[in-house]
Amino acid sequence: MKLKTLLLALLLSFIVFNCSKNIDYSEAFKKETSGSYIYNPDDLIEVYYEDNTLYLNWRGGKIKPVALDTNEFFVADMYKKFRFVQHPETRQRYLSVISEENENQMTYDYLKAPEGYKTPSAHLKEGNYDNALAGYLEIKKQDSTSIFINERDFNRMGYQNIRKHDYEKAIEILKINAALHPESANVYDSLGEAYLLHGDSLQAYTNYKKTLEINSENRQAKEFVNAYVANSKE
Repeated sequence: MKLKTLLLALLLSFIVFNCSKNIDYSEAFKKETSGSYIYNPDDLIEVYYEDNTLYLNWRGGKIKPVALDTNEFFVADMYKKFRFVQHPETRQRYLSVISEENENQMTYDYLKAPEGYKTPSAHLKEGNYDNALAGYLEIKKQDSTSIFINERDFNRMGYQNIRKHDYEKAIEILKINAALHPESANVYDSLGEAYLLHGDSLQAYTNYKKTLEINSENRQAKEFVNAYVANSKE
């Protein structure tokens, strides 16, 4: 079944490619449609033009769609046809997925983002931690179970930086995780460890204490808190 689907996809791609047209995009059209479209809360599709040819940048890859018309194109990597649309009321621009069942159906799937818009992960990558947290909190507000705020993923990123001895970055990532999952003992345990390795015993104590408030059986946290209190009394 998978082979049949793949063959059909390749056949469709071949047919569409051979039907591709040379489109003369106007400067006004290129200006209106160029930009980033929100594919999901932490992923963008970038639309741009080179030498009057339409290109997409999606998940780090440069894609040359098959132009079907001025306003429509096919993307083999997504196995989807798109059109540029503008909402009649809000006047906002979208990428609309063209339905196979009803090509005349108008949908508003991927909103064109404001100029300069960045996803939370882009902010995180650039070290803009406050903006990253704000973005992730907004995702949580919309969907508290979103895969983009997965506790384990942030914890893994934190420890990746700990292993690189980049403790400051690890701490910032783990602080975001704690802000997103304040009821988890593990996020404070990890943050406490990062602070300890960075040489900040006070913040390590603060976070290990928070761990114990949620999980009093955490052995590592209990040992450190008791040792810290004992040393403070000397």
